[in-house]
Amino acid sequence: MHILIVDDEESQRDLLAGFLGKKGHQVETAASGKEAVDINIHTGFDLAIMDLKMPELDGIETMQKMREIDPETYFIILTGYGTVESAVQAMKQGAHDYLNKPVNLDELELIIERIHGELDTHQELEILRAEIDDKFKSDNFIAESPKMREILSLISRVARSDSNVLLLGESGTGKDMVARMIHSASPRRSSRFIAISCAALPETLLESELFGYERGAFSGAEKRKIGKFELAHKGTVFLDEIGEIPVSTQVKLLRVLQEFSFERLGGNAPIKVDVRLITATNQDLKKKITDGSFREDLFYRLNVITITLPPLRERKEDIKLLADHFVAKFGKKSTRQVRGISKGALDKMMRYDWPGNVRELENVMERAVVLCRSDCIRSRDLPLEGSAMQTDLGRTSLAEIEREHINATLVQTDWNLSEAAARLGIHRNTLRLKIKQYGIRKDVK
Repeated sequence: MHILIVDDEESQRDLLAGFLGKKGHQVETAASGKEAVDINIHTGFDLAIMDLKMPELDGIETMQKMREIDPETYFIILTGYGTVESAVQAMKQGAHDYLNKPVNLDELELIIERIHGELDTHQELEILRAEIDDKFKSDNFIAESPKMREILSLISRVARSDSNVLLLGESGTGKDMVARMIHSASPRRSSRFIAISCAALPETLLESELFGYERGAFSGAEKRKIGKFELAHKGTVFLDEIGEIPVSTQVKLLRVLQEFSFERLGGNAPIKVDVRLITATNQDLKKKITDGSFREDLFYRLNVITITLPPLRERKEDIKLLADHFVAKFGKKSTRQVRGISKGALDKMMRYDWPGNVRELENVMERAVVLCRSDCIRSRDLPLEGSAMQTDLGRTSLAEIEREHINATLVQTDWNLSEAAARLGIHRNTLRLKIKQYGIRKDVK
């Protein structure tokens, strides 16, 4: 960060400049408010740290003049004994925070970390807004089927509230996209959206990612880490695969939902947060409650509003639209001149059961665009095993079909889990869970 320190006391300027310089920040100093304003005319700063009491221009007046030059600058006001009321007035005038003298350097570092996070968020938001315009607007949300149109309507109503949302549905049905749509349409859209896969992190790392830790909390914790909940203050946290969260972490998560506070690992000070929680799972949480692996009180906290996303086999009206969309997308990406999909290929896709759902369809269409042998995707370009399975649906359960498809893909890839997961359009950790769930073994074809 580019930081300006403004103080008429040279020792204070040197102390802060030396400390922040060692932390990797670019630091400049000014001995008065007037000098700070003059510097700011030619140089922009991410943050200005200034004394409240200075001759000629005090901290508040200096801040106001600098804000006229650059409204994006953050300000921290330094106050002496008995000037708290003036500091509060500075906050009302636009200061981000204030610190009492002598300055607690650890506290200053924490405030700067938060400001740095907000600056990163602002940059991310510009990118996210562009993504929202391209991907998450309702007219680009491909949903011709009645079920998906109903969900789109529900999203617009849910977004206006602050209620927790539980997204249910098989892997690849678009739960991540729906979570982002809810956030982007909500009053929290100007703050951060943070997504975490609970299955992708071991228990020890998950807690530190969610809640952060203090320096020295455990071996290797050389500095304080800000957790995702703290970074997402005023925004949205999306916990994917919530069914995989350990019971010990469930207790801490429940407290966040009940009291809106938590402590970092190794810390004692409660940290207040204001976040909206969206969770997702493809598991039966009520069954997990029965077997004792998921807390019932947490379930009801999460399950205020439930949105169940249908699998692709139940919204076949969308298959052609989605396939055309992906062909156009990957055609531009690969510069291939693919003009469309043949009737035979479309018929094959309509017969296929899509156990990997939209994610699998996207993966299949990307492969087809890259490898098709003409300017039109044909049936031979689609590696869909068991595309006629639907004829036996009355006698074969969905679980059996999914197990057979996963097993066939594992055999085709010689049990390369990364390649198999990519073909199935699911995360490798999800594939591991499916292998365990269905009891699939390498020696069984």
